[in-house]
Amino acid sequence: MTDGRFAEGQIVTVFRSRLRDDADAGYLSLDEEMRTRAASLGGLIEVKSFGSEDGERVTIVTFADRESHDRWAHDPVHADAQRFGREAVYATYSIQVGDCIRAVELDAPA
Repeated sequence: MTDGRFAEGQIVTVFRSRLRDDADAGYLSLDEEMRTRAASLGGLIEVKSFGSEDGERVTIVTFADRESHDRWAHDPVHADAQRFGREAVYATYSIQVGDCIRAVELDAPA
């Protein structure tokens, strides 16, 4: 029923945002760099991003554990990217971080 990708004890971050009308064009390359950076620090399980018709963007980030999440949250390169985002990219954003207390997956046969 599950491939073990998600599990209790993981840390899940939900990042919701809207880009500024004049968002810096360097955002897309920085986004890729940050995904690579997060993976290099260890413990990154998955990053998925979605956009809605009204312009809101949602990114869900899953880390293996609190230690992995905190390493990313306090990374100085990430802090610089966050500063750039606040100054030149985002009109609004919110971040929610939670402990996974239950994980169920289904991979139904075709």
